[in-house]
Amino acid sequence: MLALAWELVLAPLRPGGSWLVLKALPLCIPLAGLLKNRMYTYRWVSLVVWLYFIEGVVRAWSDKAPGNYLAMLEIALCITLFVACTAHVRLRLAHPHDPDTPDATATATPSR
Repeated sequence: MLALAWELVLAPLRPGGSWLVLKALPLCIPLAGLLKNRMYTYRWVSLVVWLYFIEGVVRAWSDKAPGNYLAMLEIALCITLFVACTAHVRLRLAHPHDPDTPDATATATPSR
């Protein structure tokens, strides 16, 4: 949402928006994998997020207000996403769940 608002309304490079609005599209690709809790997607997102971080650093340094403030917000969001993905992957690796083993809370009822 930040990418769309930034490039269309808040601080577009050109009046009326620019083609940089398309940078939001790659963020939609991992949504299905994240919703399905796929480990590969979390790892992939933790690497791709650095491309947006780099863009934020460049634009925070080169743009004028309000664009540089939006770039600083993008940097903060990128760091937050990276930390969240990394923490999720580490927690899942530390506590693996084997779907073939029964849950510890589920007990079998004896047949009579």
